[in-house]
Amino acid sequence: MKDFNPTRYTLKCVATDREFEDTGWLLDDPECKTPSLVRANYEKKQLELKSDDYGLYKFCDWLPVRRMLQGSAAPVTYRSEALAKHLGLSNLWITLNGYAPEHGAKMRTCSFKETEAYSVCARIDQKEDRVLVVASAGNTARAFARVCSDNNIKLLLVVPSDNLSALWFTEPLNDCVKLISCEKGGDYYDAIFLSNIVLKSSKFYAEGGAKNVARRDGMATTMLSAATTIGRIPDYYFQAVGSGTGAIAAWEANQRLVEDGRFGTNTMRLIVSQNAPFVPIFDAWRADSREILQYEMKKARRDAELIDAKVLSNRRPPYDTAGGLYDALKATNGDVVVVTNAQSKRACRLFKELEGIDIHPAPGVALASLIKMVEAGEIDKDACIMLNITGCGEERAKKGKEIYYLKPSKVFSLTADFNEIINYAESMF
Repeated sequence: MKDFNPTRYTLKCVATDREFEDTGWLLDDPECKTPSLVRANYEKKQLELKSDDYGLYKFCDWLPVRRMLQGSAAPVTYRSEALAKHLGLSNLWITLNGYAPEHGAKMRTCSFKETEAYSVCARIDQKEDRVLVVASAGNTARAFARVCSDNNIKLLLVVPSDNLSALWFTEPLNDCVKLISCEKGGDYYDAIFLSNIVLKSSKFYAEGGAKNVARRDGMATTMLSAATTIGRIPDYYFQAVGSGTGAIAAWEANQRLVEDGRFGTNTMRLIVSQNAPFVPIFDAWRADSREILQYEMKKARRDAELIDAKVLSNRRPPYDTAGGLYDALKATNGDVVVVTNAQSKRACRLFKELEGIDIHPAPGVALASLIKMVEAGEIDKDACIMLNITGCGEERAKKGKEIYYLKPSKVFSLTADFNEIINYAESMF
């Protein structure tokens, strides 16, 4: 393993500005009375990149980690020629999170959720004996499963039955990784509900989602990749969102890069997109509501079933909390764009035709939103634009390989008994 000295950092509550030590697996400020994210405040104010063979940990100056784990890969940014020319853009940069060896992108699970998993799991104390619990709509589970399997970290995944096809692997998993599901018709929110019941047992602990600074700062490496490659902070940042955590992370990275002093002082516009008809973030933003509007449960589940980009189906995103997506969009003069399945499919085909890489439906949504804004004349053609391709290269990663699927040990009904769930989960480890 390469030389590694964890960077010093403190935690800071967004709502109150209170700064305090990270005494362990802290997900919020215990003294704060209102919902608020906490941020890592790193001692190193200028980012010193490590070599590429450090993988994701080339950005370790701004990661709240205790160690480096085996097998990571960093996001890769390159300047687009073919797609840029097609759209009439002079300064389009693509950040790849996935598998595209010709560009140096080597994420084995083909998703930027690896940036979260390698950061979060490297924050865990090696003496931790409890089981990490991760609820996911698919890609996050695949990434955490791979990282925990490779590094012998106990993990319980909770994924809706309708999303189990996302749990593919090119190698068998270690037995330290287990899976339970909620029945067909359930969505990501139902998986979160099931995981919250499991977490009532002291045998388990929560990964924390957007509240975990390691998750956000892991995702922020996409922004760090772009800025350090381009040499400046972009003018626009495009990404499809379910929770919006990646966009929050990009905004936080923007602020650190300004403080660094070498990448400019601008605040990039966050343009986030959702896959119709599942658009709770768009609806709240259009209404200028700080809170997500009421979303009737049956309609939400039905809408989640209809979208191609299943990973974007989060009914309870970190939108209204202090430092959350609403604040990020306001601070950056951002906007939310809605994209249909058909528009996403066309964008995916266009990207493969012009850039030679297959992409997931979610980045197809992001590209389609860029196309819509370009066609509407809402983008300066000479602006510096970053397009976050959050998943790609799955066709090539699977080609010629035996594929293994993680199967749930048990599928629970949406009305399963509380004690049944806890007793079964405890018996698995």
